[in-house]
Amino acid sequence: MIQEFQIRVLPEQAANEQALKRYIAKEKGYAERDIQGVRVLRKSIDARQRTIFVNLTVRVFVGEKPTELEYVPTEYGDVSNRPSVLIVGAGPGGLFAALRLIERGFRPIVVERGKDVRERKKDIAKIRPEQCVNPESNYSFGEGGAGAYSDGKLYTRSKKRGNAEKILNVFVQHGASPTILSDAHPHIGTDKLPRVIENMRLTILRCGGEVHFQTRMDELLMTETDTQGGQRVVGIVCTDLATNCQREFRADAIILATGHSARDVYRWLHAHGVRLEAKGLAVGVRLEHTSQLIDQLQYHRREGRGKFLPAAEYAVVQQVEGRGVYSFCMCPGGFVVPAATGPEQIVVNGMSPSGRNGRWSNSGMVVEIRPEDVVAALDGKAIATGSEGGGIDPLAVLHFQEELERQCWLQGNQRQTAPSQRMADFVNNRLSFDLPESSYAPGLISSPLHFWLPPFVGKRLQEAFKIWGKRQHGFLTNEATVIGVETRTSSPVRIVRDNDCLQHIKLRGLFPCGEGAGYAGGIVSAGVDGERCADAAVTMLS
Repeated sequence: MIQEFQIRVLPEQAANEQALKRYIAKEKGYAERDIQGVRVLRKSIDARQRTIFVNLTVRVFVGEKPTELEYVPTEYGDVSNRPSVLIVGAGPGGLFAALRLIERGFRPIVVERGKDVRERKKDIAKIRPEQCVNPESNYSFGEGGAGAYSDGKLYTRSKKRGNAEKILNVFVQHGASPTILSDAHPHIGTDKLPRVIENMRLTILRCGGEVHFQTRMDELLMTETDTQGGQRVVGIVCTDLATNCQREFRADAIILATGHSARDVYRWLHAHGVRLEAKGLAVGVRLEHTSQLIDQLQYHRREGRGKFLPAAEYAVVQQVEGRGVYSFCMCPGGFVVPAATGPEQIVVNGMSPSGRNGRWSNSGMVVEIRPEDVVAALDGKAIATGSEGGGIDPLAVLHFQEELERQCWLQGNQRQTAPSQRMADFVNNRLSFDLPESSYAPGLISSPLHFWLPPFVGKRLQEAFKIWGKRQHGFLTNEATVIGVETRTSSPVRIVRDNDCLQHIKLRGLFPCGEGAGYAGGIVSAGVDGERCADAAVTMLS
């Protein structure tokens, strides 16, 4: 007999299967020896009161042993001789598009400007000693995309556009822990996600697909007109970065999944008349506390998490002067990392290993920015007088983002040392004469972020910090560090597509996909969008 129950237990009971069996037997009237297995289907922590509970949905096997897999597998067959679809980018959007194409009987050809996930790690490791970034292999470019080395969090609020459960099951099928299927905020971890990504690539290759690394798309090949009177894509021109030679790939369907930092792609598309539009995003800072303090605050007890609880997370949001200010990509027990993709940039992001057992916890603290907000900030240069409709320049938010990252680089002594300030000093407009220890490996330098951050960002952050400090005593402290700048929360550009067929609104055969196209906001939502674009490409070609 198999039964499902919702139960509420103490953390020490949730951490031990035998203790769970004992609890269920007592509560449901079973003999403990008859319970052959307990599978956790959903798990969340309720820390609102002094006594902390774990809410579980469990599947209980009474009188029979569990025989089913812990995940729902997907079948991937041989597509060696099937029609091809080009995919530009090997982030989550591109990888899940490739796997979905195989599932649908089409052959994916993936081109990726960066290196494979193992070689990419070597370039990331050089940032600290060399104080510079490889513009083609970094925290954003390479196999796995921006998420591979920036935490691997799989939580998404998106419920409308696709099957997020399918994405999690595919991750488990390729080596992720089955706990991501049950956790309220699933997380693979930067130490384990690269191997999962590598396994996904091996599936693509085993089934007859292709993956080309260090192959940067430089331009789209387009016809002048098609039978419907508009342009269509017929392929791409790439540079092999290992040999510096050009090559072409031809296809009638191209899934463009280049990620939110491929600024050269946006510029090429804009210069060649491919319709784009400016898109809002959020910018701000990384806020770093000690893990011990966050555990104490969130679990409401001096001992913090103790033996049976995970590193604590938090989520905060506040409206300040008509714009949202909120925490983003919270990394308990994690690290602040340098996420620039080129020269004269400082960008910070966060990551956590699977154990989330580091000394510090950090979160992006960001302010909502709309395209109209940047017009004044760029001194009127954001008006595109020659564009269709004469509205805001499609690259206006991108220009603002770039200028903020360059200003941060100047404040960091033109190195990857990040400008920083103690949190209370930032709120009170004081320069910090020294800084706490930090997880940020390239190093910090004291800087008056309160002075040089754009006022419509800095002032709103200050006000939100004051409010959150009043709500939770100890959160606003000079032992926490504000680190600049967090700017890559999402794409500053949307590559406009038709909502029904998912093709570009004026360029047939081009399927803008994922975060880089402005239609996703994280690993899972990008994976979902990748599958949707793959299905749309199959529909067009069938």
